[in-house]
Amino acid sequence: MGFLYADQLSKSFGVDTIFDNIGFEIQSGEKVGLIGANGAGKTTLMRCLLGLEPLDKGQVRLSPGATVGYVRQQAAAGSGTVYACLEDAYADVLECQRRFQDTERRMAAEKDEAELNRLMKTYAADIEYFERAGGYNIASDIRRVAFGLGFADEDLSRPVATLSGGQQTRLNLAKALCRKPDFLFLDEPTNHLDIAMVEWLEEFLQGYPGSVFIISHDRYFLDNTVSRIFDLQGGRLVAYSGNYSRYLEQKAMNDAALLSAYEKQQRQIAKTEEYIRRYKAGIKSKQARGRQSQLDRLERIENMRQDKVLEFDLPAPAECADRALELIEVTAGYGDRTVFASQSLLVRRGEAVALVGPNGAGKTTLLKLLTGELDPREGRVKKGSRVHIGYFAQQHETLSGHGTLLDEIAHGFGLGDERARGLLGHFLFCGDDVFKAVGDLSGGEKARLALLKLMLSGANVLLLDEPTNHLDIAAKEAVETALAVFPGTIVAVSHDRYFLDKVADRVVELDGGRLTEYLGDYSYYRRQKTLADRQTAARPAAKPAATRPQAARRRPPDTAKAARRLEEEIAGLEAELAACEAALNDPATHGDPETSRQAADRYAACKDALDARYEEWLALTEQS
Repeated sequence: MGFLYADQLSKSFGVDTIFDNIGFEIQSGEKVGLIGANGAGKTTLMRCLLGLEPLDKGQVRLSPGATVGYVRQQAAAGSGTVYACLEDAYADVLECQRRFQDTERRMAAEKDEAELNRLMKTYAADIEYFERAGGYNIASDIRRVAFGLGFADEDLSRPVATLSGGQQTRLNLAKALCRKPDFLFLDEPTNHLDIAMVEWLEEFLQGYPGSVFIISHDRYFLDNTVSRIFDLQGGRLVAYSGNYSRYLEQKAMNDAALLSAYEKQQRQIAKTEEYIRRYKAGIKSKQARGRQSQLDRLERIENMRQDKVLEFDLPAPAECADRALELIEVTAGYGDRTVFASQSLLVRRGEAVALVGPNGAGKTTLLKLLTGELDPREGRVKKGSRVHIGYFAQQHETLSGHGTLLDEIAHGFGLGDERARGLLGHFLFCGDDVFKAVGDLSGGEKARLALLKLMLSGANVLLLDEPTNHLDIAAKEAVETALAVFPGTIVAVSHDRYFLDKVADRVVELDGGRLTEYLGDYSYYRRQKTLADRQTAARPAAKPAATRPQAARRRPPDTAKAARRLEEEIAGLEAELAACEAALNDPATHGDPETSRQAADRYAACKDALDARYEEWLALTEQS
């Protein structure tokens, strides 16, 4: 049985303690998620476990003979073709194949019986190793993993040097997964993966026989893959059983219990110190000295250290036209490539729209059409009156790239240095951080600076391209909270499913050059996609009543307008229900059992959605 044992690990850089005296054990087959704020030392800890970074103190022991795979956040994938790079994962197995093939030839020509017996033993050992290592399945395993992580068949012959940084990261991940090591170390493995790839990876890891140690800020991913959470903060590591959602429950209870114990001890300490102060010089001085000794020996409960978190609050925007943004039969592309053709989309004031789809489908292209950065080849892009767009670019092109953070905020928005420094402090840029060059910032720092500029822009329509990339969990939650109560309009491209569930009230999928709308949050969209996989109906049913907590729901900007929107949806659902009823009444529908079942399922879903919309409409009208 394999294991990884870490005992009393400590690591510092200069005067900064990264972690101190931490220990844990990971058994064979366990899936563990490591979380913590950016800069907490997660990658440093992983590298220390792998022996790539020296420890100041402590030891790491791995079960003898265990194989290890490591996927870093950013790493070049090597040379040669994509297929050759993936085949390198099986270098020892392929060398074994070459040996037994050579032995076969030697056996066929060998006349000496003793030498033949020796060759046969060698041949049998090599064949056994080859089979045990999955040698006969190398080609199929390479293709299965490569296709699951978004590589097409034609990509396998591409030179690695022609791949983008994100594609090379995916290639490194594929190479590690192909060989299935006993211990797999993954540092932010969902970066550069679209939702379909992440879901494929989740399924792969759920059935993975070895141990997996994952650094991730993807809460949905952690929920679906790990059975333990390690929380690294303030130089200490606390282990929790269960996935991320279970961790949140346990941590809340632990924090409450710790706070209660701390406050109780502080009251007792204050009472004891008052006794000592009053009687240290009187007739009870002996008792006072005794209590002082007890107090000196007392093991103090430390108060929970509250890490500084991002403070993000969008100001109430100015009103704009109801039809905020509109694509009308738009065709878009670059050079000879058409991304999509004759597609239409309407975004109304106050909506929060999630734009999803595979990598390369054209989501960023669509956002650039809406900003006016890109002109359509055909069709029209309309911006409503009084619409003021704020754009968060995935590659942070909205940042100047030169000058300091203070310059970017103070000069960019006509603010005094003191006001600018205060705002930067809310976004975790403190002290001399404000004099950093914008071009030298990390991905997470650039994201925070771009969010601050977005907040100061006063925009009433926000176009967000992967706004939570590079942010830690606490910062993501701050952004989600701010956007969930923002009464303006949002169009967000994101692969963060947790974020989409908190923010979006409508999902638009761009796939295969076609826009498809789903009238609900991400979880509703996934349910409809799953249902669509079993149905032939092209159009998905409308959303049932929302199940998110009230605090996470977006409030309609105007009750009357929200009611009118519901009435439009009800009219559409009634027409759809009539079509479903006509299909059910058609004898041809029931000639095939599968067609009959699909028609019944579609009718039931449409009926449930219509009932839910009526309930929402009644609730709104009763309020007015």
